[in-house]
Amino acid sequence: MIASIAAGSDSVWSLRDVRFQHQGAMRATIDDVTVDIARGQMTALLGPNGAGKSTLLQLLLGILSPASGTVLLDGRPLAEWTRRDIARRVGVVPQGETEPLFSVREIVAMGRYPHLGPWQRERPEDIAAIARAMDRCDVSVFADRWLSTLSGGERQRVRLARALAQEPSVLVLDEPTTFLDIRHEMTTFELLRRLRGEGTTIVLATHNLNLAARYADELLLLNRGRLIARGSPADVLTAERMAEVYEWPVSILTHAGGAPQVDPRGSVTP
Repeated sequence: MIASIAAGSDSVWSLRDVRFQHQGAMRATIDDVTVDIARGQMTALLGPNGAGKSTLLQLLLGILSPASGTVLLDGRPLAEWTRRDIARRVGVVPQGETEPLFSVREIVAMGRYPHLGPWQRERPEDIAAIARAMDRCDVSVFADRWLSTLSGGERQRVRLARALAQEPSVLVLDEPTTFLDIRHEMTTFELLRRLRGEGTTIVLATHNLNLAARYADELLLLNRGRLIARGSPADVLTAERMAEVYEWPVSILTHAGGAPQVDPRGSVTP
């Protein structure tokens, strides 16, 4: 059972009774979701494959429109926002994106497009934002390489750099640590925590329950399109709830920093 959800006066997004069903699907991908996403926090969307995490992100961004219910960005319906205005405000790191044939520096520079007019050349502030984003994501060394020559993890860091080059107040990420090794997985979450500390609102979907528990302020747990639980990591990550949602027995341990950690048990049969 979900704790009662109070409408936040300082929410970036507010969803009310939102429902969405993909064409041909047997059931709703997002089913009657009502939630506020707080400004200036890191919110992690959790859930098994098919839970609706990526679809919910697309609804937040206006890529998909709900069949019923409302999605508000800063208190205004998404339909009232232009794509350019959303892009100036929200940086996006998608999952499994296919990029055209460009260099790494050219890809990152695309993050400045919302701030530039048609055919406008880069200004000094654009050049500085691009360089800063590449440095923060550890991709400056690849600046002149074709993106197609990089590994999956390196490309993911380039996508994050492109989003940071926008200098957004909100950052939305779909599985941001896919393909990353341990060092870059950890540096990505450390960077997201620093950005949140600087005032950026972070919303991410992830399968990494334990890093989400260590770094996120709030967790939203989805299953089969429904919001199962919302709250702090300690409130959401209980052994009983995780076993029910993920259909596998788990234990809940405590990280040295105090965050709950999900420990899957071995096979329950000999």
